Amino acid sequence: MSDSPAPLADPHLVFDPVDGSRDVVILGSTGSIGTQAIDLVLRNPGRFRVTGLSAAGGRVELLAEQAHRLGVRTVAVAREDVVPALRRALSARYGAGEPLPELLAGADAATQLAASAGHTVLNGITGSIGLAPTLAALEAGRTLALANKESLIVGGPLVKALAAPGQIIPVDSEHAALFQALASGTRADVRKLVVTASGGPFRGRTKAELADVAPEDALAHPTWAMGPVITVNSATLVNKGLEVIEAHLLYDIPFERIEVVVHPQSYVHSMVEFTDGSTMAQATPPDMRGPIAIGLGWPERVPDAAPAFDWSKASSWEFFPLDNDAFPSVGLARQVGELAGTAPAVFNAANEECVDAFLNGTLPFNGIMETVTEVVAEHGTPGSGTSLTVADVLEAETWARARARELTARATPRTAARTTTQNTAQTTAQTTPQTTAMTTAEARA
Repeated sequence: MSDSPAPLADPHLVFDPVDGSRDVVILGSTGSIGTQAIDLVLRNPGRFRVTGLSAAGGRVELLAEQAHRLGVRTVAVAREDVVPALRRALSARYGAGEPLPELLAGADAATQLAASAGHTVLNGITGSIGLAPTLAALEAGRTLALANKESLIVGGPLVKALAAPGQIIPVDSEHAALFQALASGTRADVRKLVVTASGGPFRGRTKAELADVAPEDALAHPTWAMGPVITVNSATLVNKGLEVIEAHLLYDIPFERIEVVVHPQSYVHSMVEFTDGSTMAQATPPDMRGPIAIGLGWPERVPDAAPAFDWSKASSWEFFPLDNDAFPSVGLARQVGELAGTAPAVFNAANEECVDAFLNGTLPFNGIMETVTEVVAEHGTPGSGTSLTVADVLEAETWARARARELTARATPRTAARTTTQNTAQTTAQTTPQTTAMTTAEARA
Protein backbone atom coordinates (compact mmCIF):
# COMPACT_ATOMS: atom_id res chain seq x y z
CA MET A 1 0.00 0.00 0.00
CA SER A 2 2.96 2.25 0.62
CA ASP A 3 6.53 2.08 1.82
CA SER A 4 5.55 3.20 5.33
CA PRO A 5 5.52 0.78 8.29
CA ALA A 6 2.89 -1.97 8.29
CA PRO A 7 -0.67 -0.64 8.57
CA LEU A 8 -2.91 -1.44 11.52
CA ALA A 9 -4.73 -4.17 9.59
CA ASP A 10 -2.74 -6.33 7.16
CA PRO A 11 -3.92 -9.77 5.95
CA HIS A 12 -0.37 -10.68 4.86
CA LEU A 13 1.06 -10.75 8.36
CA VAL A 14 1.88 -14.10 9.95
CA PHE A 15 -0.55 -14.97 12.72
CA ASP A 16 0.33 -17.36 15.52
CA PRO A 17 -1.73 -20.55 15.30
CA VAL A 18 -4.01 -21.37 18.22
CA ASP A 19 -4.12 -24.93 19.50
CA GLY A 20 -7.64 -25.98 20.41
CA SER A 21 -10.39 -23.47 21.04
CA ARG A 22 -9.74 -19.73 21.06
CA ASP A 23 -10.64 -17.81 24.25
CA VAL A 24 -12.83 -14.82 23.39
CA VAL A 25 -14.19 -11.84 25.33
CA ILE A 26 -17.30 -10.20 23.83
CA LEU A 27 -17.92 -6.53 24.62
CA GLY A 28 -21.47 -5.39 23.90
CA SER A 29 -22.85 -8.91 24.09
CA THR A 30 -26.56 -7.96 24.15
CA GLY A 31 -26.31 -5.73 21.06
CA SER A 32 -26.54 -6.69 17.39
CA ILE A 33 -22.86 -7.61 16.95
CA GLY A 34 -22.70 -9.40 20.29
CA THR A 35 -25.77 -11.56 19.80
CA GLN A 36 -24.65 -12.61 16.31
CA ALA A 37 -21.16 -13.40 17.62
CA ILE A 38 -22.67 -15.62 20.31
CA ASP A 39 -24.75 -17.42 17.67
CA LEU A 40 -21.53 -18.06 15.73
CA VAL A 41 -19.72 -19.33 18.84
CA LEU A 42 -22.54 -21.68 19.83
CA ARG A 43 -22.49 -23.20 16.35
CA ASN A 44 -18.73 -23.73 16.61
CA PRO A 45 -18.07 -24.99 20.15
CA GLY A 46 -14.73 -26.55 19.22
CA ARG A 47 -13.38 -23.31 17.73
CA PHE A 48 -14.24 -20.68 20.35
CA ARG A 49 -14.72 -20.43 24.11
CA VAL A 50 -16.22 -17.22 25.52
CA THR A 51 -14.63 -16.29 28.84
CA GLY A 52 -16.23 -12.89 29.46
CA LEU A 53 -19.21 -10.76 28.46
CA SER A 54 -19.93 -7.07 28.88
CA ALA A 55 -23.09 -5.04 28.30
CA ALA A 56 -24.51 -1.62 29.13
CA GLY A 57 -27.15 -3.09 31.45
CA GLY A 58 -30.45 -2.50 29.69
CA ARG A 59 -31.11 -6.23 29.08
CA VAL A 60 -30.06 -8.05 32.24
CA GLU A 61 -32.19 -11.13 31.58
CA LEU A 62 -30.55 -11.68 28.20
CA LEU A 63 -27.09 -11.04 29.66
CA ALA A 64 -27.67 -13.61 32.40
CA GLU A 65 -28.95 -16.14 29.87
CA GLN A 66 -25.88 -15.60 27.67
CA ALA A 67 -23.51 -15.95 30.63
CA HIS A 68 -25.04 -19.24 31.75
CA ARG A 69 -25.30 -20.74 28.29
CA LEU A 70 -21.68 -19.92 27.48
CA GLY A 71 -20.31 -20.74 30.92
CA VAL A 72 -18.33 -17.50 31.15
CA ARG A 73 -16.13 -16.70 34.14
CA THR A 74 -16.72 -12.91 34.15
CA VAL A 75 -19.69 -10.64 33.41
CA ALA A 76 -19.28 -6.85 33.21
CA VAL A 77 -22.09 -4.29 33.26
CA ALA A 78 -21.74 -0.51 32.89
CA ARG A 79 -24.81 0.43 34.96
CA GLU A 80 -24.20 -0.16 38.66
CA ASP A 81 -27.90 0.33 39.43
CA VAL A 82 -28.82 -2.93 37.64
CA VAL A 83 -26.40 -5.11 39.63
CA PRO A 84 -29.07 -6.42 42.05
CA ALA A 85 -31.35 -7.36 39.14
CA LEU A 86 -28.44 -8.99 37.32
CA ARG A 87 -27.50 -11.03 40.40
CA ARG A 88 -31.10 -12.26 40.70
CA ALA A 89 -31.20 -13.12 37.00
CA LEU A 90 -27.93 -15.05 37.24
CA SER A 91 -29.01 -16.89 40.40
CA ALA A 92 -32.25 -17.92 38.70
CA ARG A 93 -30.34 -19.61 35.87
CA TYR A 94 -27.45 -21.20 37.71
CA GLY A 95 -28.08 -24.39 39.69
CA ALA A 96 -27.41 -24.72 43.40
CA GLY A 97 -23.99 -26.27 42.83
CA GLU A 98 -22.92 -23.92 40.02
CA PRO A 99 -20.64 -21.02 40.93
CA LEU A 100 -21.82 -17.64 39.66
CA PRO A 101 -19.44 -15.75 37.34
CA GLU A 102 -17.35 -12.89 38.66
CA LEU A 103 -19.28 -9.61 38.34
CA LEU A 104 -17.70 -6.28 37.33
CA ALA A 105 -19.79 -3.11 37.41
CA GLY A 106 -19.33 0.55 36.59
CA ALA A 107 -18.12 2.79 33.80
CA ASP A 108 -14.73 1.00 33.67
CA ALA A 109 -16.10 -2.55 33.81
CA ALA A 110 -15.76 -3.25 30.07
CA THR A 111 -12.25 -1.78 30.10
CA GLN A 112 -11.24 -4.12 32.94
CA LEU A 113 -12.72 -7.08 31.10
CA ALA A 114 -10.95 -6.14 27.84
CA ALA A 115 -7.58 -6.52 29.60
CA SER A 116 -8.38 -9.93 31.12
CA ALA A 117 -6.64 -13.15 30.11
CA GLY A 118 -7.60 -14.54 26.73
CA HIS A 119 -6.76 -14.49 23.04
CA THR A 120 -9.30 -12.26 21.27
CA VAL A 121 -11.45 -9.33 22.36
CA LEU A 122 -14.45 -8.55 20.15
CA ASN A 123 -15.34 -4.90 20.71
CA GLY A 124 -18.98 -4.63 19.67
CA ILE A 125 -19.76 -1.57 21.79
CA THR A 126 -21.47 1.31 19.98
CA GLY A 127 -20.03 4.81 20.27
CA SER A 128 -16.83 6.44 21.41
CA ILE A 129 -17.19 4.88 24.87
CA GLY A 130 -15.53 1.90 23.19
CA LEU A 131 -12.18 3.74 23.04
CA ALA A 132 -10.97 2.83 26.56
CA PRO A 133 -11.72 -0.91 26.11
CA THR A 134 -9.97 -0.85 22.72
CA LEU A 135 -6.84 0.66 24.25
CA ALA A 136 -6.96 -1.76 27.19
CA ALA A 137 -7.17 -4.80 24.90
CA LEU A 138 -4.27 -3.59 22.78
CA GLU A 139 -2.11 -2.75 25.79
CA ALA A 140 -2.78 -6.21 27.23
CA GLY A 141 -1.61 -7.80 23.99
CA ARG A 142 -4.95 -9.25 22.96
CA THR A 143 -6.00 -9.69 19.34
CA LEU A 144 -8.67 -7.04 18.78
CA ALA A 145 -11.63 -7.91 16.57
CA LEU A 146 -12.80 -4.34 16.05
CA ALA A 147 -16.45 -3.62 15.33
CA ASN A 148 -16.41 -0.35 17.31
CA LYS A 149 -15.34 2.03 14.53
CA GLU A 150 -15.70 5.10 16.75
CA SER A 151 -12.78 4.13 19.01
CA LEU A 152 -10.44 4.12 16.03
CA ILE A 153 -11.90 7.28 14.53
CA VAL A 154 -11.79 9.45 17.66
CA GLY A 155 -8.56 7.97 19.01
CA GLY A 156 -6.63 7.07 15.85
CA PRO A 157 -3.15 8.19 17.03
CA LEU A 158 -3.70 6.50 20.41
CA VAL A 159 -4.67 3.22 18.78
CA LYS A 160 -1.78 3.37 16.31
CA ALA A 161 0.68 4.02 19.13
CA LEU A 162 -0.40 0.87 21.02
CA ALA A 163 -1.28 -1.64 18.30
CA ALA A 164 1.31 -4.16 17.20
CA PRO A 165 1.34 -5.29 13.54
CA GLY A 166 -1.45 -7.78 13.00
CA GLN A 167 -3.12 -7.12 16.33
CA ILE A 168 -6.31 -5.61 14.84
CA ILE A 169 -8.77 -7.56 12.68
CA PRO A 170 -11.61 -5.33 11.35
CA VAL A 171 -15.20 -6.54 11.80
CA ASP A 172 -17.14 -3.79 10.02
CA SER A 173 -18.52 -5.46 6.89
CA GLU A 174 -16.78 -2.94 4.62
CA HIS A 175 -13.41 -3.22 6.31
CA ALA A 176 -13.56 -6.98 6.65
CA ALA A 177 -14.21 -6.97 2.89
CA LEU A 178 -11.20 -4.73 2.21
CA PHE A 179 -9.11 -6.90 4.53
CA GLN A 180 -9.92 -10.01 2.48
CA ALA A 181 -9.55 -8.31 -0.90
CA LEU A 182 -6.18 -6.85 0.06
CA ALA A 183 -4.85 -10.38 0.47
CA SER A 184 -4.91 -10.64 -3.35
CA GLY A 185 -1.92 -8.34 -3.88
CA THR A 186 0.99 -6.58 -2.28
CA ARG A 187 0.83 -3.17 -0.66
CA ALA A 188 2.64 -1.62 -3.62
CA ASP A 189 0.00 -3.04 -6.00
CA VAL A 190 -2.94 -1.17 -4.46
CA ARG A 191 -4.27 1.80 -6.43
CA LYS A 192 -7.58 2.52 -4.70
CA LEU A 193 -9.96 1.34 -1.99
CA VAL A 194 -13.65 1.40 -2.93
CA VAL A 195 -16.08 1.46 -0.01
CA THR A 196 -19.64 0.54 -0.95
CA ALA A 197 -22.77 2.14 0.51
CA SER A 198 -26.34 0.91 0.29
CA GLY A 199 -27.45 4.52 -0.06
CA GLY A 200 -29.83 4.13 2.88
CA PRO A 201 -33.57 4.80 2.72
CA PHE A 202 -33.14 8.09 0.83
CA ARG A 203 -31.00 6.94 -2.09
CA GLY A 204 -31.82 8.99 -5.19
CA ARG A 205 -33.42 11.91 -3.35
CA THR A 206 -32.16 15.45 -3.76
CA LYS A 207 -31.21 17.70 -0.87
CA ALA A 208 -34.48 19.60 -1.28
CA GLU A 209 -36.46 16.37 -1.12
CA LEU A 210 -34.76 15.49 2.18
CA ALA A 211 -35.79 18.70 3.93
CA ASP A 212 -38.97 17.33 5.48
CA VAL A 213 -38.31 13.62 6.04
CA ALA A 214 -39.40 12.22 9.40
CA PRO A 215 -37.49 10.01 11.87
CA GLU A 216 -39.63 7.02 10.98
CA ASP A 217 -38.57 7.45 7.35
CA ALA A 218 -34.90 7.56 8.29
CA LEU A 219 -35.20 4.46 10.47
CA ALA A 220 -36.62 2.36 7.63
CA HIS A 221 -33.31 0.99 6.29
CA PRO A 222 -33.79 -1.12 3.14
CA THR A 223 -31.10 -3.70 3.94
CA TRP A 224 -29.79 -3.80 7.51
CA ALA A 225 -31.50 -4.04 10.92
CA MET A 226 -29.48 -1.78 13.24
CA GLY A 227 -29.84 0.52 16.23
CA PRO A 228 -31.41 3.98 15.75
CA VAL A 229 -28.19 6.03 15.76
CA ILE A 230 -26.43 3.75 13.28
CA THR A 231 -29.55 3.60 11.10
CA VAL A 232 -29.83 7.39 10.93
CA ASN A 233 -26.10 7.54 10.20
CA SER A 234 -26.80 5.28 7.25
CA ALA A 235 -29.56 7.64 6.10
CA THR A 236 -27.23 10.68 6.23
CA LEU A 237 -24.27 8.55 5.02
CA VAL A 238 -22.29 9.69 8.05
CA ASN A 239 -21.51 6.00 8.51
CA LYS A 240 -19.68 6.06 5.15
CA GLY A 241 -17.74 9.14 6.18
CA LEU A 242 -16.66 7.38 9.36
CA GLU A 243 -15.71 4.30 7.32
CA VAL A 244 -13.55 6.40 4.99
CA ILE A 245 -11.61 7.68 8.02
CA GLU A 246 -11.42 4.14 9.37
CA ALA A 247 -10.11 2.78 6.06
CA HIS A 248 -7.42 5.45 5.99
CA LEU A 249 -6.28 4.56 9.49
CA LEU A 250 -6.49 0.79 9.09
CA TYR A 251 -4.85 0.42 5.70
CA ASP A 252 -2.54 3.43 5.40
CA ILE A 253 -4.15 4.67 2.17
CA PRO A 254 -4.40 8.45 1.48
CA PHE A 255 -7.91 9.91 1.51
CA GLU A 256 -7.75 10.80 -2.18
CA ARG A 257 -7.40 7.09 -2.98
CA ILE A 258 -10.49 6.02 -1.01
CA GLU A 259 -13.74 6.20 -2.98
CA VAL A 260 -17.38 5.69 -1.95
CA VAL A 261 -19.78 4.03 -4.41
CA VAL A 262 -23.51 3.44 -3.88
CA HIS A 263 -24.51 -0.22 -4.24
CA PRO A 264 -28.18 -0.68 -3.23
CA GLN A 265 -28.14 -4.49 -3.03
CA SER A 266 -25.36 -4.53 -0.38
CA TYR A 267 -23.92 -7.71 -1.91
CA VAL A 268 -20.45 -6.30 -2.61
CA HIS A 269 -19.19 -5.06 0.73
CA SER A 270 -16.13 -3.24 -0.65
CA MET A 271 -13.48 -3.51 -3.36
CA VAL A 272 -9.77 -3.01 -3.95
CA GLU A 273 -8.53 -1.70 -7.30
CA PHE A 274 -4.97 -2.74 -8.16
CA THR A 275 -2.43 -0.99 -10.36
CA ASP A 276 -2.89 -3.46 -13.24
CA GLY A 277 -6.53 -2.39 -13.61
CA SER A 278 -8.09 -5.39 -11.91
CA THR A 279 -10.56 -5.01 -9.05
CA MET A 280 -11.11 -7.54 -6.29
CA ALA A 281 -14.59 -7.44 -4.75
CA GLN A 282 -15.66 -9.30 -1.62
CA ALA A 283 -19.31 -10.35 -1.89
CA THR A 284 -21.80 -12.20 0.32
CA PRO A 285 -25.50 -11.80 1.07
CA PRO A 286 -25.96 -9.13 3.79
CA ASP A 287 -25.16 -10.91 7.07
CA MET A 288 -22.79 -9.69 9.79
CA ARG A 289 -21.87 -13.18 10.94
CA GLY A 290 -19.41 -13.45 8.04
CA PRO A 291 -17.34 -10.41 9.09
CA ILE A 292 -17.58 -11.47 12.74
CA ALA A 293 -16.17 -14.87 11.79
CA ILE A 294 -13.23 -13.17 10.06
CA GLY A 295 -12.57 -11.15 13.21
CA LEU A 296 -12.71 -14.14 15.54
CA GLY A 297 -11.15 -16.84 13.39
CA TRP A 298 -8.54 -15.25 11.10
CA PRO A 299 -6.42 -16.52 9.39
CA GLU A 300 -8.71 -19.55 9.27
CA ARG A 301 -12.25 -19.33 7.96
CA VAL A 302 -15.27 -20.60 9.88
CA PRO A 303 -17.32 -23.01 7.73
CA ASP A 304 -20.92 -21.91 7.08
CA ALA A 305 -20.49 -18.77 9.16
CA ALA A 306 -23.04 -16.99 6.96
CA PRO A 307 -25.24 -17.82 3.94
CA ALA A 308 -23.72 -17.99 0.46
CA PHE A 309 -25.20 -16.89 -2.86
CA ASP A 310 -27.42 -19.18 -4.85
CA TRP A 311 -25.82 -18.72 -8.26
CA SER A 312 -28.61 -20.69 -9.96
CA LYS A 313 -30.90 -17.67 -9.49
CA ALA A 314 -30.69 -14.50 -11.57
CA SER A 315 -29.83 -11.25 -9.81
CA SER A 316 -28.86 -7.69 -10.70
CA TRP A 317 -26.09 -5.72 -9.01
CA GLU A 318 -26.08 -1.93 -9.43
CA PHE A 319 -23.48 0.75 -8.71
CA PHE A 320 -24.02 4.53 -8.66
CA PRO A 321 -21.81 7.54 -7.91
CA LEU A 322 -22.30 9.29 -4.60
CA ASP A 323 -24.44 12.47 -4.61
CA ASN A 324 -22.22 14.76 -2.55
CA ASP A 325 -24.73 17.61 -2.62
CA ALA A 326 -27.54 15.59 -1.03
CA PHE A 327 -25.12 13.75 1.26
CA PRO A 328 -22.24 16.09 2.23
CA SER A 329 -21.22 13.92 5.20
CA VAL A 330 -18.55 11.96 3.33
CA GLY A 331 -16.78 15.10 2.12
CA LEU A 332 -16.86 16.59 5.62
CA ALA A 333 -15.48 13.35 7.05
CA ARG A 334 -12.55 13.52 4.64
CA GLN A 335 -11.82 17.05 5.87
CA VAL A 336 -11.83 16.11 9.55
CA GLY A 337 -9.80 13.00 8.76
CA GLU A 338 -7.15 15.16 7.10
CA LEU A 339 -7.18 17.55 10.07
CA ALA A 340 -6.78 14.58 12.46
CA GLY A 341 -6.14 15.33 16.14
CA THR A 342 -9.44 15.97 17.91
CA ALA A 343 -11.36 16.90 14.74
CA PRO A 344 -12.80 13.38 14.16
CA ALA A 345 -13.93 13.24 17.79
CA VAL A 346 -15.72 16.58 17.37
CA PHE A 347 -17.37 15.36 14.15
CA ASN A 348 -18.55 12.11 15.75
CA ALA A 349 -19.79 13.64 19.02
CA ALA A 350 -21.63 16.51 17.33
CA ASN A 351 -23.28 14.07 14.96
CA GLU A 352 -24.53 11.86 17.82
CA GLU A 353 -26.13 14.88 19.50
CA CYS A 354 -27.71 16.03 16.24
CA VAL A 355 -29.08 12.56 15.50
CA ASP A 356 -30.66 12.54 18.95
CA ALA A 357 -32.22 15.96 18.26
CA PHE A 358 -33.57 14.73 14.92
CA LEU A 359 -35.09 11.61 16.50
CA ASN A 360 -36.70 13.81 19.16
CA GLY A 361 -38.24 16.03 16.50
CA THR A 362 -36.24 19.15 17.35
CA LEU A 363 -34.00 19.22 14.27
CA PRO A 364 -34.80 18.68 10.59
CA PHE A 365 -32.95 15.95 8.70
CA ASN A 366 -30.76 18.32 6.68
CA GLY A 367 -30.06 20.18 9.90
CA ILE A 368 -27.99 17.24 11.15
CA MET A 369 -25.11 17.83 8.78
CA GLU A 370 -25.58 21.60 8.72
CA THR A 371 -25.13 21.70 12.49
CA VAL A 372 -22.23 19.23 12.49
CA THR A 373 -20.50 21.32 9.83
CA GLU A 374 -20.90 24.45 11.97
CA VAL A 375 -19.51 22.72 15.07
CA VAL A 376 -16.52 21.36 13.12
CA ALA A 377 -15.82 24.82 11.67
CA GLU A 378 -15.96 26.44 15.11
CA HIS A 379 -13.58 23.83 16.47
CA GLY A 380 -11.03 24.81 13.83
CA THR A 381 -7.69 23.09 13.37
CA PRO A 382 -6.87 20.81 16.31
CA GLY A 383 -3.64 21.56 18.08
CA SER A 384 -2.88 18.14 19.57
CA GLY A 385 -1.65 16.48 16.39
CA THR A 386 0.31 13.31 17.06
CA SER A 387 0.50 14.08 20.80
CA LEU A 388 -3.21 13.35 21.22
CA THR A 389 -4.26 12.07 24.65
CA VAL A 390 -7.43 10.45 25.96
CA ALA A 391 -8.06 13.65 27.94
CA ASP A 392 -7.87 15.66 24.69
CA VAL A 393 -10.47 13.39 23.09
CA LEU A 394 -12.84 13.58 26.06
CA GLU A 395 -12.51 17.35 26.30
CA ALA A 396 -13.18 17.79 22.57
CA GLU A 397 -16.20 15.50 22.73
CA THR A 398 -17.63 17.32 25.73
CA TRP A 399 -17.27 20.68 23.99
CA ALA A 400 -18.73 19.36 20.72
CA ARG A 401 -21.76 17.85 22.44
CA ALA A 402 -22.45 21.02 24.40
CA ARG A 403 -22.07 23.24 21.33
CA ALA A 404 -24.27 20.95 19.21
CA ARG A 405 -26.97 21.04 21.89
CA GLU A 406 -26.80 24.84 21.94
CA LEU A 407 -27.23 25.02 18.17
CA THR A 408 -30.00 22.43 17.97
CA ALA A 409 -31.90 24.22 20.75
CA ARG A 410 -32.11 27.27 18.47
CA ALA A 411 -33.39 25.27 15.51
CA THR A 412 -37.05 25.30 14.50
CA PRO A 413 -38.49 21.99 15.71
CA ARG A 414 -39.19 19.66 12.82
CA THR A 415 -42.61 18.69 14.13
CA ALA A 416 -43.57 22.32 14.68
CA ALA A 417 -42.34 23.28 11.24
CA ARG A 418 -44.43 20.53 9.66
CA THR A 419 -47.54 21.58 11.59
CA THR A 420 -47.00 25.22 10.59
CA THR A 421 -46.63 24.19 6.97
CA GLN A 422 -49.83 22.14 7.05
CA ASN A 423 -51.82 24.89 8.76
CA THR A 424 -50.53 27.51 6.35
CA ALA A 425 -51.41 25.32 3.38
CA GLN A 426 -54.94 24.74 4.68
CA THR A 427 -55.49 28.47 5.27
CA THR A 428 -54.12 29.66 1.97
CA ALA A 429 -55.89 26.93 0.04
CA GLN A 430 -59.01 28.99 0.55
CA THR A 431 -57.39 31.87 -1.38
CA THR A 432 -55.31 30.88 -4.40
CA PRO A 433 -53.50 27.65 -5.37
CA GLN A 434 -50.45 29.64 -6.45
CA THR A 435 -50.07 31.19 -3.00
CA THR A 436 -50.43 27.77 -1.37
CA ALA A 437 -47.68 26.25 -3.51
CA MET A 438 -45.35 29.16 -2.84
CA THR A 439 -45.92 29.09 0.93
CA THR A 440 -45.32 25.33 1.11
CA ALA A 441 -42.13 25.60 -0.92
CA GLU A 442 -40.86 28.43 1.28
CA ALA A 443 -41.60 26.43 4.42
CA ARG A 444 -39.66 23.44 3.10
CA ALA A 445 -36.70 25.61 2.20
